Amino acid sequence: MEPNTLLDALLDEAGMSRVGLAARVNEAARARDKCARYDHSSVIRWLKGQRPRGIVPDVICEILAARIGRPLSLEDIGMGKSSTPPPVSTPLAGFIDRSTALWRGDLQQRPDLQAAPLITGLPAVGPVWEWENPPDDVDVSRNGTPRVGMGDVSLLRGARDHYEQMYRKAGGVTTRTRVLQFLNSETAPLLRGAYSDATGRELHRAVGGLVAVAGICSYDSDAQGLAQRYFHQALRLAKASGDRAFGGYVIALLVNQCLYMREYRQAVAFAEAGLRTAGHAVSPALACDLHAMQAKAFARMGDQSGAHRAMAAAETAAGRIRPEQEPEETGYVQPGLLEVNMADVLMRLGDMSPATVYAAEAVAAHAHERGRVHRLATLSDCQLRAGDAEQAAATATDILDAMRGMESQRLRDRLVRLRGTMSGLGSSATTDVAERIDDTLRIPL
Repeated sequence: MEPNTLLDALLDEAGMSRVGLAARVNEAARARDKCARYDHSSVIRWLKGQRPRGIVPDVICEILAARIGRPLSLEDIGMGKSSTPPPVSTPLAGFIDRSTALWRGDLQQRPDLQAAPLITGLPAVGPVWEWENPPDDVDVSRNGTPRVGMGDVSLLRGARDHYEQMYRKAGGVTTRTRVLQFLNSETAPLLRGAYSDATGRELHRAVGGLVAVAGICSYDSDAQGLAQRYFHQALRLAKASGDRAFGGYVIALLVNQCLYMREYRQAVAFAEAGLRTAGHAVSPALACDLHAMQAKAFARMGDQSGAHRAMAAAETAAGRIRPEQEPEETGYVQPGLLEVNMADVLMRLGDMSPATVYAAEAVAAHAHERGRVHRLATLSDCQLRAGDAEQAAATATDILDAMRGMESQRLRDRLVRLRGTMSGLGSSATTDVAERIDDTLRIPL
C-alpha cells in the first residue's frame, strides 16, 4: 500500500488538521442522512494509503476543494481507483503536484513513506518507457506565482552543485535532509510559478538535477524505495526539459541501483535504453559508465563474453572523453573510474591478477573523497581474493582514514563485508583492522 502524500499535502495547503477533516466528513455524511464516525485515526489510515468506502473519497474532494478554491478529482487526493489504467504519459501539472507532495512527506520523515518498498515489475519499467517514447511535452509553460526567471534557474543549478559536493565529502545521510529542505522551501514554489516554455524547460532541467541528488542521497541512506521514486521523478523532469543527455544520466542512476539490488538483467536493459534513446546526445563519459555498468551486470550473471564486449565498448568511449565538453552531472566519471569498474568485473570473473592491477591504478588516480573510498575498498577486495591478507589490511586502514567525517550507509556496507572476510583470517594485521572497523560501526549514522 503506497502512502498518500497527495492528501497530506492538500491538508497542509488547506490548513486543516486530521481531526478537522474527519469532523467535516462526518458532518457531510449526516447531511446525506448517513451515519459516519471517522476520527483522527481514520485520517491517519487514509494517509497511509487506505481508501475509504462509498462516497467518502468524493466528500473529501468537496471539502478540500471548497477550502483551497479549486476543483479536485479523486486522483488529485490520491484516491483514484486502482483499476483505472495508468495514462500513456504523465500530465506535467499532476506530476508536479505528486512530486512536491513526496518531497514534503519525506522531509517530515513520515514512517510509512520512509519504508516505501521498491516498485517492481511493469511499474518499474514504465518511467523508462515513457521517457523513451512519444508524446513529448509540446509546451511546459505555466501560470502561477511567483514569476520565474533565469536567475532562479541559476540558483537551482548552483544548489545542485553545492549538494553534490557535500554528498561527496560527507555522504548521503548528512546531505539528504539539506537537499529536501531546499526542494521544499525554494524549489517547489518555483515549479508552481509562472514561466514561459523556454524558461520552463531550463527550470525542469535544473530541478531534475536537484531531484537526482535527492535520489542519490536516499540510495546512500538505504531508502531504496524513495531513491527509485526520485530517479523516476528526475527522468520525467528530463523529458519535460527536452534534454536527452540528462535523461541518459538519470538512467545511469537507475542502472547503478539495479546493480545494488541484484536486478542484473534490468540493469543491462536500462543501460541499453539509455544508450539507444539518448543516442548522439550521450556524452563519452556517460557512455563509458553505462557500458562499464553493463559489464558489471554481465559479470555478476557469469556471462564472460558479454562482460568483455561491454568492457571493450567502455574503453572505446573512455578514449573520446573531453572533460571540458562534458555536462556537469558526468563529473563523477573521473580518471580511474573505468579502471575500478574493470577491476570489479575481472574480480567477479576470477581474473585476479589483472583485477588487482586495475584496482591499484584506480587508487593511484586522483578522485574525490567518496570515490577514493570505493576504489580502496575494491583494491582491498582484490587483495583478499588473491590471498594477500597483510596488504589488504593495510589498504583497509587507508579506507578507515579516508572515511572519517562521512555518513554513508553504502560505505558502511563495504566495511561490514570487509570485516566479515578479514575476521576469519587469523593474522594480527587483519584482527587489528577488524577491531578498528568495529569501533567505526559503533558510531551511529
